[in-house]
Amino acid sequence: MKKRLIYAKILAQQKSKKASILIGPRQVGKTIILKQLHQELGGLFFDTDIFTDYEKVSTYERLIATLEVNGYQKKQKDIFFIFLDEFQRYAGLSLVIKAVYDHHENIKIYATGSSSLEIKNSIQESLAGRKTITYIYPFDFKEFLYFKNRQDLAIQIANLSLLETDNYFTHLLGAYELLKEFLVFGGYPAVVLADTKEEKMEELRSIFDLYIKKDFAEYIKIEKLRNASQLMRILAINNGQGANYAKYAAACEINIETVKNYISILRETFIINTLHPYYTNKNKEISKMPKIYFMDNGVRNYFSGGFADLESRAEAGFLFEGFYVSELIKKGIEADLIKYYRTKSGEEIDLVLDHQPFLVPIELKFKQKTTARDIAVLKRFVQKNKLPAGFVVTMGELKKIDAIELVDCFRLVKE
Repeated sequence: MKKRLIYAKILAQQKSKKASILIGPRQVGKTIILKQLHQELGGLFFDTDIFTDYEKVSTYERLIATLEVNGYQKKQKDIFFIFLDEFQRYAGLSLVIKAVYDHHENIKIYATGSSSLEIKNSIQESLAGRKTITYIYPFDFKEFLYFKNRQDLAIQIANLSLLETDNYFTHLLGAYELLKEFLVFGGYPAVVLADTKEEKMEELRSIFDLYIKKDFAEYIKIEKLRNASQLMRILAINNGQGANYAKYAAACEINIETVKNYISILRETFIINTLHPYYTNKNKEISKMPKIYFMDNGVRNYFSGGFADLESRAEAGFLFEGFYVSELIKKGIEADLIKYYRTKSGEEIDLVLDHQPFLVPIELKFKQKTTARDIAVLKRFVQKNKLPAGFVVTMGELKKIDAIELVDCFRLVKE
């Protein structure tokens, strides 16, 4: 079985005494990574969804007794590895991990969890200075190509700068065809590896039927699942647009605070991202309407009920925007630093990376020809903020217009 591209980085953490915590949504391969590590490093694997496994590790004393029965000795020189799957379901396990870290130099723990919210609450204090967190997401486009056995396309993308042409699009038609699939069905491993459109749709249905019934149901009352599902459909239909909480509340027959709470849960369980507007006045930034994008386009299309080919989709531009936001996050850009810009008169810039003291404004154009009109707002923003450059991510011509640099949409794949 192929390993995720991040596997080598996680494996290298075996040299660190800190607990290695892998966090990400369900069905992105965290358990598989954990099992591959177990196979390579040895030790003991515990699936805490299985109660008998949980009992063996539920307290520090029980865990150490379990380890000793399986050959662990307190004075042994070799590292003994422990693997805990879905540890966040039990708040007390963070205290067990803390005790192991504090009292055993020769035990290394790897653990996985699916909820950023629960894990933050359980480890913020107990594991301070004792953990390394690695986020596991659905495939980015580079990894998508890798699991499609199209490393040749990744190489072509990496060599784009060697081409003596301004229009890279014509040289990467193969990559573009796969990008269209990626924009519609997303990067969940089982979905990517499914052969047919029908199989991909069934995989997404299976993943998110379980998500709603198991993960989301942990946070809300069962009788409210219908309202929550309705909200997910509304968010999917309005993907990439300003979030109107009052409108959503009325449509879902819940109050505004409940809408905000559900959106917070969806964000903390890695289903959506919220982009706040960029303002120099940070108080305005908090109060103004955010934009909401799904972390994975396949998920968005599942909840909106649309898997039509990209060419026939009126919202292709929003799918492209969501793809790029997701790629930035998967490359390590903090989600809270990704914003958008909009004036009272309606002028807008798709993304502003708020790397103070530097700003990086980005326009996303899912087309092959960029005109002076397309960059007018971006150009004014660059001049107003005295920035060295602004960027247009495009599917076609690559050139520089004044202080605006046009870059290919695959640039992130090369990194």
